[in-house]
Amino acid sequence: MAERDENSVHAIVTDPPYGLIEFDEREHTKLRKGKGGVWRIPPSFDGSKRSPLPRFTVLTPADRERLTSFFAAFAFQAQRILVPGGHLVIASNPLVSSTTFAAIETSGLEKRGELIRIVKTLRGGDRPKGSEVEFAGVSVMPRSSWEPWGLFRKRISEATVADNLRKWGTGGFKRLSADEPFRDIVEAAPARDVERAIAPHPSIKPQKLMRHIVGHVLPLGKGVVYDPFAGSGSTLAAAAHLGVKAIGTERDALYFAMAAQAIPKLAAL
Repeated sequence: MAERDENSVHAIVTDPPYGLIEFDEREHTKLRKGKGGVWRIPPSFDGSKRSPLPRFTVLTPADRERLTSFFAAFAFQAQRILVPGGHLVIASNPLVSSTTFAAIETSGLEKRGELIRIVKTLRGGDRPKGSEVEFAGVSVMPRSSWEPWGLFRKRISEATVADNLRKWGTGGFKRLSADEPFRDIVEAAPARDVERAIAPHPSIKPQKLMRHIVGHVLPLGKGVVYDPFAGSGSTLAAAAHLGVKAIGTERDALYFAMAAQAIPKLAAL
């Protein structure tokens, strides 16, 4: 992000590491080996194979301070490279979103609400470990059924949103239709098996969700969408499917190579 020019992208759509620690080299090595660390495989009730999920309840105060510092620095760069009125749409988790979103607001980006993804997951809802029979009627935590995406906007440079739209093409979201506004709730199931087979990334987002976001984050359908945590390539694939200009960066060499081959295949679905 630091290498991008000022006012060079019209929207940022990204699914970053929510707690940071889950993609530390040490924890990621454990994930790839399938043993230990913050990644855990949820209980299976139907014989299906479950994908590992990171545990955010293990974050220490020091981890949260690091989280705040990281996303404050990230937001500073986002504020710099977005054109006036451009939006940052950033995924998070109910356990850490308050920390992440508060850090982002320190950059001067305006909080414009949250896009709530309704999704059935296997995160949480378990009985007390080792005492499942004794406390059969207890859930230690609620079963997570939603995912928050923070909506932030760089302040407009013009007197009105209309003037900003004329100059930069940004300032709002594309409506669902002439009669229906863009809404802050969307239902989107986890990525399908065919998507995971194409891009076996632990945090892949479904094309249905990413096409919905990418398709509405540019109010006039013009501009460049940037994903600084490209991962599986799902954001870029959604953009390719929709004919939207998009760029991305990914620091992990294995995921970069995976995304390069996955993007055209995901876009073709």
